Amino acid sequence: MNLYLLFKSLHLIAVISWMAGLLYLPRIFVYHSEANHETQKEVFKIMERKLYNYIMMPAMLLSWLFGVLLIHNLGLSIFAELWMQIKIVAIVILTYYHFTLGKFLNNFANDNNQKTSKFFRIYNEIPTIILIVVIFVVVFKPL
Repeated sequence: MNLYLLFKSLHLIAVISWMAGLLYLPRIFVYHSEANHETQKEVFKIMERKLYNYIMMPAMLLSWLFGVLLIHNLGLSIFAELWMQIKIVAIVILTYYHFTLGKFLNNFANDNNQKTSKFFRIYNEIPTIILIVVIFVVVFKPL
């Protein structure tokens, strides 16, 4: 069995799952910040917590794990290539973004959200931009 292709497949599956959460959680924050009824707010808290802890966190960890295994399989010389350097920077930013969502999640859980729905609508665009950058650098591999 070709381990490189196995790791690549598992990496892509994990990344797609992670991205789904990164795109969906801020959208839930939009609706949560606009909610007026306590019952609605409690439902959003459950949705947010389950999405973050049961889907996003494992998907992020698996994305990193299989990404590191791919790098190990290819060799550390891959870091000499510009496309990989750009990808690593983008992934570090995306990971930071992930943890800022965790901070916002805790603020909502403690009824301490200070951000507006407009903020979350704009903030929700960040992972899309990063996704576009990563896809293009991985596919076109600029020198």
